[in-house]
Parts: sequence; C-alpha cells; structure tokens
Amino acid sequence: MSRAVDGPYHALRVAEIVQETADARSLVLDVPPALREAFAYEAGQFLAFRVPVEGRRLVRCYSLASAPGVDPEWKVTVKRVAGGRVSNWMHDAVREGDALEVMRPAGRFLLPARDAGLTYFAAGSGITPIASLTKTALARTERPVRLFYANRDAGSVIFRAELDALARAHAGRFELAHRLDVEHGFPDAAAMRDFVGAALDHDFGICGPAPFMDVAERTLLALGVRPERIAIERFEYGADGAPRLAADAARAEAAAAGPAAGATERVSVRLDGVEHELPYRPGDTIVETLRRAGLEPPTSCEEGYCGCCMAQLREGAGAMKDNQVLGERELAEGWVLTCQLVPTSRRVRVEYPD
Repeated sequence: MSRAVDGPYHALRVAEIVQETADARSLVLDVPPALREAFAYEAGQFLAFRVPVEGRRLVRCYSLASAPGVDPEWKVTVKRVAGGRVSNWMHDAVREGDALEVMRPAGRFLLPARDAGLTYFAAGSGITPIASLTKTALARTERPVRLFYANRDAGSVIFRAELDALARAHAGRFELAHRLDVEHGFPDAAAMRDFVGAALDHDFGICGPAPFMDVAERTLLALGVRPERIAIERFEYGADGAPRLAADAARAEAAAAGPAAGATERVSVRLDGVEHELPYRPGDTIVETLRRAGLEPPTSCEEGYCGCCMAQLREGAGAMKDNQVLGERELAEGWVLTCQLVPTSRRVRVEYPD
C-alpha cells in the first residue's frame, strides 16, 4: 500500500523487519505496482526517508541492500548510531505495517560501465550498497568480485550468512575477506595493500566510517590507482571535496567584489512549518545560511545528487552549482537542491515540504 505525500515523498508500508545484528535491522518496503516504475533503482543507490522525531521532520538516506533483478523486494538496512536521532527512531519506533515517507531512489555509487574486475572495501553498515553491487555483478556480469569487509567483531557482521553463501556459490569468482578489529585491530594500509595484491586493474569501491574510507582511498592512490577508478559513498554533513571548496571560493570572490546591484540581502525560508528571515553571506548556499542561523535543514550528501535537501524556490532566483537528481518536470515546478543553490537576486524565499 502507498499514498502520495507532499512534494517528492510517497508513503510506503514496512512489509517486514529483519534483525540483522544486535544494532542493525533491515526494513523491507512494500512498493505497489503503481509506483514500481518510479521506484526502479540501480545497485548501489539509496532512499531518502523523512521521519517525525522530537516534533520535527528529519531526513536521512539509507542505502538499498537489495539488488534489482536479483531480490524481489526493496530493502534498506539501518544501523543504530549512538546519539543518532533518526537511526534510533528507526529501531525503536518503526513496526511492521507502519508507513514511512520515502523519496524515489537516487545516488551515483553504481557499477562501473567498463568490464574490469571489482574490488570493494566495506566496514560496518557500509556493506549495504556494496552488498547490492556485489549481488548484481555476480548475477548479471562475468566480472571477478573481491570484498574486504571489516567489522568490530563476529556479532556485528551484517549479512554474514548471505555473503558467505555467495562466496560458496561463486567460488573462484567472488573472494570474500572478513576482518575483525578484535582479532586484527583497525584495518591499516598494509592490510588493504596486501588485499589489493595484483588486482590493480580493477575498479574500486569504498563505503564505511570516514577514517576507514580515508585509509582505503589513500592506500589505493599510493598504489597508483587512478582517482576516476575509485568510487566512494559518503553520507556525512560537510562532504569533503570540490563542492565545499567551490562554495568557499565563490564566497571569497563575492566578498572581495563587495555588494553588487541586486546582491542578495536576506533569505526567507519556511522549514518545519516555521518561517525564518535570515541574513545572507555572499556565496553561501541555502543550507549554509540555515546552519549559520543554528537551524538543521534536511541534507545528506551535499554534493547535488541525493535529493534529500529538495525545497521549492517561491520567490527570487538562484544558481545551482550541481544537479544530478532533479529532472525537467521538477525544475519547472520550482524544486531546487538547497545544498547547491546560491541566491542571485536581492530577495529569495525557499519553502521546504511540511
């Protein structure tokens, strides 16, 4: 069952809950026939959820662990995070039969187009998109797949039985290496370098906690792997890399130029049903403007491709630095990505879905 909600969200029923480990659970979603085209997805993509927590609506993204054309269901896996308001709500409040507000799939952490072998580095719940990619690659291609999977201990390994079964079913083609911190310590560059071995012609994917991903990325670059052959899935505030640097550069340039005719002075934002009138700093995005005011806008990737920060531009104009998710119809309806939108008119008004 499903019903339309406002804006880009649909209400999908939780058909089943699977307890994967003590602190990780999977939610199997019922996507009705009328929405299956809209919710068609590629391996490695994720869903954005809008949930009511402490009187507010918060948005978080969770990767699809299911594989299209392999698994019949849509399944996301949520690991409980200490102090994480949404992850704890997903564990404590959600029951089978509940309806959750969900956006259509998005994300660019996909199978590479070329037919090279695949080597993945995953840690903890970072296995979720990589499990989807692995199952898809094994079912639909002839590529060799290698997976370095790090966890705290044996009890925290998500999808262990499923992954071990895949390794048995595809012996000689799927190489699975479990690494437990309690036995070997935190994965270091030497361990990752040894795992890569001679597979330097592979395409690589990395997903997990930031320190783990940083070590894996540095190791691969040090081995001479070209950056374009390293895919990294990050779900963090303040994403590293070009988007943030581009924003800083734009801000500095605008500040140096001084106020211009038509320069933005104030930004009006409706967030969680409340109107905010905010001062504007040249070069800032809407998300940055809200954060400087002590507010918490919905956001995840902050690189222009997840759609978690979608809102409607009701007044004024702005330029998006990047847009990998909004189509022509959504743009025509006034939807913008607030993590990418830099105002360009004297006044700007943005409205998030209530």
